[in-house]
Amino acid sequence: MSAARPACAGRAARPWCTEIDALSLPRYIVGMPPQLRDIEIVRDPLWDNIRLDSVALAALDTPAMQRLRYVRQLGQAFLVYPGANHSRFEHALGAYHLARRALAQLQEQPEWGDIPDVETESQTVRLAALLHDIGHYPFSHALEEAGFASHEAQGVARLQSGPLGDVLRAHGGPAWPGRIGAMVTGDSTSPLAGLISGSLDLDKIDYLSRDARNCGVPYGTVDVDRLLASLALVELDGRLQVGVHEKGISALESLLFSKYQMYRNVYWHHAVRSATCMFKRAVRRAHQLHGLTTAAVADATDDGLMERLIAREPQGMAARLRERRLHKRALDLPASEIPDGAGAWIDADPDLLELVEDAVSRELGLEPGTLLFDYPARDNMLSVDLPLRTRDGNAERLTDQGRAGQLGLPRVAGELYRSARRMRVFAGVPVTLDPTAILQVLEMGPDDLRGRLAAEEPLLG
Repeated sequence: MSAARPACAGRAARPWCTEIDALSLPRYIVGMPPQLRDIEIVRDPLWDNIRLDSVALAALDTPAMQRLRYVRQLGQAFLVYPGANHSRFEHALGAYHLARRALAQLQEQPEWGDIPDVETESQTVRLAALLHDIGHYPFSHALEEAGFASHEAQGVARLQSGPLGDVLRAHGGPAWPGRIGAMVTGDSTSPLAGLISGSLDLDKIDYLSRDARNCGVPYGTVDVDRLLASLALVELDGRLQVGVHEKGISALESLLFSKYQMYRNVYWHHAVRSATCMFKRAVRRAHQLHGLTTAAVADATDDGLMERLIAREPQGMAARLRERRLHKRALDLPASEIPDGAGAWIDADPDLLELVEDAVSRELGLEPGTLLFDYPARDNMLSVDLPLRTRDGNAERLTDQGRAGQLGLPRVAGELYRSARRMRVFAGVPVTLDPTAILQVLEMGPDDLRGRLAAEEPLLG
């Protein structure tokens, strides 16, 4: 076979692109006609054709990215919505596609030329969109709730190591993985960073649209075309930032309301949350008692991790989950009935949560793990903080206070958030719980709870 043409031939003016040999190219590109090696087009059920450049193709062909084919986007939601089997890999491709579309829109604006090193920044945005979930654990965000490090932190490490790190350094130099990582974690100062992390990030647009489609629900409808067409580069607070034109406010509101609807009806569906709680408990138990390391969890796929959990405890929680023998609701309270601040430790302190669950179970004569408390939190669910280009050409900041007469949704964000939240206790056996007694436990602070647990005092009074 003749030597492959360097992937960057004819692109000497692009500082982010350096020549690499054929071994650095994806296997399916080497041997293709030279004129086709720089692009590939894949079909996607949501966005139709997604065009991938050579840098994206090289990143996709690494083990770290291929693993995402086997990590579901919505974790345990497929137990409720059978179509929710789409993967983090599909979502990554979608976010990359939206990044290309967003950048094409911004390139038409006069401020585009004011961005320093704009070619590098553009390619960094595209790769950050593609790789933003590279550190994700199996089954969505459940393990971060269980006390494992954030997937963003895991992702930054993966960007620097292995074949993926080699590909990124080969294409963009030694500092490029760090620049991509800064965009993913929200620490970048790039004028284009808002496309990756913020109120208008492309990740959100893809996952809401993709999740709704695969779940078969009408809640994730976003006016994507209008929203992307309304993107603007806005000079505000002494720097250039990605914002939105006033004409796109209705499309932005559709994004925010879709997010609320999806949390209320899909992400926080009672059976999805029951399965998530069971999965968290199964992984924590295997980690504490059966030698399952954090590294093994982080490197696993969905099915691979489930097989390990079931092998360690064939009759345990993971086996029940595999057979969809879910814990049932023993208590289900709307957030409006929970005093402000009560139960915050449920989401914030997984170690304390497990101790309380087992203590209450024992007080009721039940085995540890029989009762699972759930009160998911997402304080910034409907938060807005981005520059706005007004019709008269001025710039202002759009915040949670909304904009009188135009964007009112953020003003009622607190009420919408409370209407989406529910505090539930799931039980592995039929049991009757006293809501008043459970509320008293929720109102106890972490220090009080730990003191009572240490003194072996009852929690239910």
